[in-house]
Amino acid sequence: MKYISFVVPCYNSSEYMRHCIDTLLPGGDDVEIIIVNDGSYDDTSKIAHEYERSYPNIVRVVDKENGGHGSGVNAGIDNARGIYFKVVDSDDWVDNEAYMELLATVKRNYHNKLAIDCYFTDFVYENVIKNSQYRLTMEKQFPQNGLFGWKDTKKFKTGKFIMMHAVMYSLEVLKKSRTRLLEHTFYVDNIYIYQPLPLCHRLYYLPVPFYRYFIGRNDQSINIDNMVKRYDQQLRVMDYVSNLYTLDYLKSLSKKHYKFIIHHLENLSFTTMLFVYGNYDDMKKEAYKLYWKEFKKKNYKLYKRIRHESLVALPFLLVLPLRKIVVVEGYKVVKKITNWG
Repeated sequence: MKYISFVVPCYNSSEYMRHCIDTLLPGGDDVEIIIVNDGSYDDTSKIAHEYERSYPNIVRVVDKENGGHGSGVNAGIDNARGIYFKVVDSDDWVDNEAYMELLATVKRNYHNKLAIDCYFTDFVYENVIKNSQYRLTMEKQFPQNGLFGWKDTKKFKTGKFIMMHAVMYSLEVLKKSRTRLLEHTFYVDNIYIYQPLPLCHRLYYLPVPFYRYFIGRNDQSINIDNMVKRYDQQLRVMDYVSNLYTLDYLKSLSKKHYKFIIHHLENLSFTTMLFVYGNYDDMKKEAYKLYWKEFKKKNYKLYKRIRHESLVALPFLLVLPLRKIVVVEGYKVVKKITNWG
């Protein structure tokens, strides 16, 4: 039995993928590691197949044409056979002690017939360039080391929301939610977090620093220069996310479940402002206007809730120069606190 399916999307990852895979191997036969070679032209495929030959009961390789990170995750979902599903990027890794505790918890809960929809763990920003760390926890928001529901959670503060590195969904929930990430697009982790969330009712938070998120490279997607350049991809993702669920459907969930999802959408909307206002020009202005126009046309009630009845409305009350300053400087503060760069 495979308790966890790890998918490792790889694109020209030969320089660092071994470290990532080596940290996953201690799970042994209880896990599977699906290495998705996303059309790499370096030694990624060669290295992946070396692992597959050395660990035939643990490692499987999927070679495919290049489709981007989202396509790699989709391939992982399609090929996974485990009870739970976790994405680990090829330049990241997992903490061994936390890994063993998570795996033991998953196995214990499964054999005790506790059907968990989603596990949450802490993750750590590992700034290798500065040799610094920043751990993100949910100790103030979620009960620890036990099954809980949304009614047991506490409110997330503005600016804090769940990220992809902190979640491990059941494969059943992912498939039931029909989660599919956009191809050839950055920032699809926003889809991965949001689309399965309404189907997650039975939750478990293990406060261990499981996921280690490598930061510091200039080519990373969270680099502000890259974010500004890729504003169109963030808007593409937001257009997709904004039309997945209606407000009426979200309101049919429990009160705290609904509030959590709305809070998440508000934060995604705030983040999107940085992409647009980081280096504002007429092209971004028109694209951003079109995004809101389409959101309003396709999903009016939810549009109204996010655009006019939440904190997202506040920056629009400022004159444009001040709005740009508030958005960019706010991002710099968060970046400094978390040691992103």
